[in-house]
Amino acid sequence: MRYCLVIALAAATCLPLQATELPGGGIQADNVAAHLRTLASDAFEGRAPATAGEDRTVAYLVEQFRKAGLQPAGEDGGWTQAVQLDRTTIDGDVVMSVSNGSGKRALKQGEDAVVQTLRPGKRVHLENAALVFVGYGIVAPELGWNDYAGVDLAGKVAVVLVNDPDFETPQPGLFGGRALTYYGRWTYKYEEAARQGASGVLLVHETAPASYGWTTVRNSGVSPQFDIVRPDAERAHVPVRGWIQRDLAMSLFKDAGLDLEAEKTRAQRKGFKAVTLKGTTLSVDFATQRDRITSRNVLGVLPGSKRADETVIVSGHWDGYGIGTPDASGDRIYNAAVDNATAIASMIELARVFNAGKPLQRSLLFLATTSEEKNLLGAKYYAAHPLRPLATTAAVLNMEMWSPDGPARDIASWGDGKVSLQQDLAKAAAVDGRAYSPDPDLSVGLFYRADHFAFAQAGVPGITIGPGMDQFDGGKAGGDAARADYFAKRYHQPDDEFSAAWDMRGPVADITTVYHLIRGLADSEAWPTWNADSEFHAEREKSAVARGR
Repeated sequence: MRYCLVIALAAATCLPLQATELPGGGIQADNVAAHLRTLASDAFEGRAPATAGEDRTVAYLVEQFRKAGLQPAGEDGGWTQAVQLDRTTIDGDVVMSVSNGSGKRALKQGEDAVVQTLRPGKRVHLENAALVFVGYGIVAPELGWNDYAGVDLAGKVAVVLVNDPDFETPQPGLFGGRALTYYGRWTYKYEEAARQGASGVLLVHETAPASYGWTTVRNSGVSPQFDIVRPDAERAHVPVRGWIQRDLAMSLFKDAGLDLEAEKTRAQRKGFKAVTLKGTTLSVDFATQRDRITSRNVLGVLPGSKRADETVIVSGHWDGYGIGTPDASGDRIYNAAVDNATAIASMIELARVFNAGKPLQRSLLFLATTSEEKNLLGAKYYAAHPLRPLATTAAVLNMEMWSPDGPARDIASWGDGKVSLQQDLAKAAAVDGRAYSPDPDLSVGLFYRADHFAFAQAGVPGITIGPGMDQFDGGKAGGDAARADYFAKRYHQPDDEFSAAWDMRGPVADITTVYHLIRGLADSEAWPTWNADSEFHAEREKSAVARGR
């Protein structure tokens, strides 16, 4: 029998849910809200890795996973996996300036620019390094594209545009239009600049191509930086990396006799040649503290009944930004309620519901990852050191940022993964009369910004699931407006807090859809697949024999 949650609208509508048909009474809004209230409370101090907030978070997750009926699936029979990370913190003030024909201009960290480092060492010192505009900073041999052609970056700082060359062009080019590729991600820009031997790299911040405002850059950039432990850290990282404000970039270009917009247009065409900002140099000096810390992934498993060696991973990241720069009210705790306590609360509730039902054929691994906000490091670590074989991991179902703004008719996924899981999600949504909405804005590059991407790079079919935008009360326009308001005012800011006024009907509907998706995959003998034209298809095929193919 199907039950409906009635929503008061101008015309009566009904959100179909099957909560009473699920084990354990189905997904319970009160349970999810209770977990959210705890995880996003000030007592958890924003859940930053390697802080007291992590200790409280891990302890809570272990307790709740145990209560939900999971078995420990971490190292040495425990609940956790130690994730070794190098942490770099700026020690004291950043002294930064640019010099050109107009004189010397001091720059303020967090306002004019944000600089940081992951290079080993106790101090960063860059004196009068020439600035070189390298367009989008892309080397793509398969496209015959090389923004660094003919330029030596040794001792120099690359000035780079974010996103892809096609982002603002009227017609799609070699990069497939506005759909962001990995070449457009800021992480790639840093990696390529290091390969080119640059002494530094500065990304020009623009809200639309970056997909977030300067506040997000500032808040994430001035916090401690983390990286997986690398034997080649000197070679993997430039000495200085960071962002500069667009207005500052325009001024520097103008003083060098260049026009930023004209240079951007030139950089959007194949054959672009890098250009030095004549007479313009950057100086940066700051001390660093570098230490090795151990953070933790938290893992619990529900063993399968018939094919327990096969795994469906249900994931979400537990970390946030901790305690940081205060907002206008003086609040310094970045509670990270929507991003991403909503997913962690969902995992706990899903574990409870699945444990209340009959065992599934495949095992379910509930994986709460650390350091997603530090470039997916917890997921990357697990993918490099899996505790269950990746070859027989059927799928990774990652959850992010459920909406508290009211229930929607649809559910969505991040980016276009070219993976069969998108069709599986559509089928799961249809169980309760809901729709599946593909990512409406591929230019944001969300596929590369969530934990499933670390598994995709290892070949495992993965997807990140988020809320739909077609609200029962407000339609798509209302959903888009609510999401825009969140990103402008709360995303990665102290105001991302839980409220008792949250409308939990949306998360309940979304978690219920995820339940159907998990159950369908875990009771199936089929293996999710990448499309033949996916960049991850070949990597998955390397392990086909392990799956009986």
